[in-house]
Amino acid sequence: MHASLVRSAKGAIPLHAVKADNLKRWLPTRRVREAEWLQASDFAAKQYELRLVPNGSGGLASAVLGLGAGDDPLALAAFSESLPHGTYALRDVPPEVGGARGALGWILGTYAFDRYRKSKTARGLPKLVLPGGVDGEEVTRIAEAVFLARDLVNTPSNDMGPEELAAAARELARNYGAKFSQIVGDDLLTRKYPLIHAVGRASARAPRLIDFTWGEARAPKVSLVGKGVVFDSGGLDLKTSAGMVTMKKDMGGAAVGLAIARMVMGARLSMRLRVLIPAVENSISGSAYRPGDVLKSRKGLTVEIGNTDAEGRLVLADALTEADSEAPELLIDIATLTGAARAATGMELPPFFTDDEQLSADLMHCATEVHDPLWRLPLWRGYESAIDSPIADLNNNPDYGLAGATTAALFLNRFVSRAKSWVHFDIPAWIDRPRPGRRKGAEANAARAVYAVLKQRYGT
Repeated sequence: MHASLVRSAKGAIPLHAVKADNLKRWLPTRRVREAEWLQASDFAAKQYELRLVPNGSGGLASAVLGLGAGDDPLALAAFSESLPHGTYALRDVPPEVGGARGALGWILGTYAFDRYRKSKTARGLPKLVLPGGVDGEEVTRIAEAVFLARDLVNTPSNDMGPEELAAAARELARNYGAKFSQIVGDDLLTRKYPLIHAVGRASARAPRLIDFTWGEARAPKVSLVGKGVVFDSGGLDLKTSAGMVTMKKDMGGAAVGLAIARMVMGARLSMRLRVLIPAVENSISGSAYRPGDVLKSRKGLTVEIGNTDAEGRLVLADALTEADSEAPELLIDIATLTGAARAATGMELPPFFTDDEQLSADLMHCATEVHDPLWRLPLWRGYESAIDSPIADLNNNPDYGLAGATTAALFLNRFVSRAKSWVHFDIPAWIDRPRPGRRKGAEANAARAVYAVLKQRYGT
């Protein structure tokens, strides 16, 4: 179990949580000293409002958290983010924030990216008594997978290049007995991954295709493709400095793919999992690919380069072609692909695209259940002509100035023909409005929702 969870309740300090509209009914049920303290401190049960209630000897008798309208199932992360070192136990909390959700929220609240500064948890993490009936190993598995993705995305690009991303994938594969391989540098041309090579060849850090497989060969095949652009300058179509400042997160799709893989392998789901990550740096040098170039893809389709800053769909195209060649039962790609997706649904509600109605329904249901928000956008075939080129099969920069997330999805869909079902996620991999358990910075959007669907389909 996670280091912040314990089984012994001896000496544990009680934790309570209450919605604002229930406060008047709730206070009379508390001990007199506790109720009087809360009233004296003007506690109104506003969202994330925390009160530490003292005992008669100067210690801590209990802690009470306001839930506001109660619309955040992970609100109990506010406890672990704020409480002093000690052991605590959930007592009077609404069921919608307790149990496994409460335990997960608690662990998520302990996250800190402290690779480059002194840790603020030198005294150790506050401990939570594992709530009754909760699978501590499963909650830990999910939280630690999320932390893996966050750590990878938060790591700056000078320490997270294609080689370092491959090392993280190799370590994960080795830990779970998966078969790992990679194709590096000019071998990408020999092995016919020309788009991956073209995008990454301008960097001093060699591009590569990371590949690992896990599970029984006869089990249903599920393939994950994650965009691994470790830094995106925009290439010769250079980004502005403001547009470049968070581009260490452009490998967020790869990080989320590894997080999902960690959960799947840890839970030993009954599936044959393959993970493919095209890992490149989109840089500038004399060997950089150019606007106007026409490149041939692994699938054989030619692509006119309308903009070198639309590089993600290029590297994904070659990786998707390889994943699709095995005709998997389910093919998932995850990428920080378009600003248009952010304009459409913001940073907190990543869109996905699929033609599979049942998969869409399952994703929406699971996203709501585990509070990992997603929203389906249309794979509208009426926009297919926007990605046409007068001199090649496709153009990576649509001549239509609207529906950019949809036209990007349509581009990727051209490289999928054999998979029984395909879904594309266009994620930010970033939080700009922090809440408890979700600090500003990297986020593993869609990881928990996708895992919930896979567990529902392939769990034992």
